[in-house]
Amino acid sequence: MRLPIIKHLVTNVSLDKNQIETTVEVLIELSEARGIKDEEMDAIGELVSNCEGAIAVIEDISENGTSTNDALNGFMRRVMGSTDN
Repeated sequence: MRLPIIKHLVTNVSLDKNQIETTVEVLIELSEARGIKDEEMDAIGELVSNCEGAIAVIEDISENGTSTNDALNGFMRRVMGSTDN
């Protein structure tokens, strides 16, 4: 998961949550295709995790009125906290 990518998705005014969710669905469907190599699965997984991160941040902003920077920082703190366990 990379914060600059998540931030780009969150701050891109031409994208909305539904478009990112559709992207996740397409990537997951693609991952189920026959013949996908391990490296391709890794790339798809990274893209999905960045998109899911952006969705979580967008939800925090819209549901809680959190500023973009606070939502991004809070999300990364939660991610980092979950990897410490």
